[in-house]
Amino acid sequence: MNKVHVKKGDTVVILSGKDKSKKGKVLEVSPTEGKVIIEGCNMVTKHVKPRKMGEPGGIVKAEAPLYASKVMLVCPKCGKPTRLAHAIDKDGKKKRVCKNAGCGETF
Repeated sequence: MNKVHVKKGDTVVILSGKDKSKKGKVLEVSPTEGKVIIEGCNMVTKHVKPRKMGEPGGIVKAEAPLYASKVMLVCPKCGKPTRLAHAIDKDGKKKRVCKNAGCGETF
């Protein structure tokens, strides 16, 4: 099993590609592929065929997966893109910590 540094529901910023510097919420994470789907980013058009009677077909816009290495987590406290550190709290649980100078927010 592969690990991905972001979780579903995290806010991330895209580092490279056509949507560079866009922020969005992670909708889905696929650790086996190492990819994430971000809300409103990396939009592609799909040609959809009507499957049921009365259902419309046509061209639909949808979010496509993006490699997790191309995104960086945004700290909820300082609002800046950050690398993650891991710290163990007094309960013995592992927490994610912001590495920006002077922040140190756990999330």
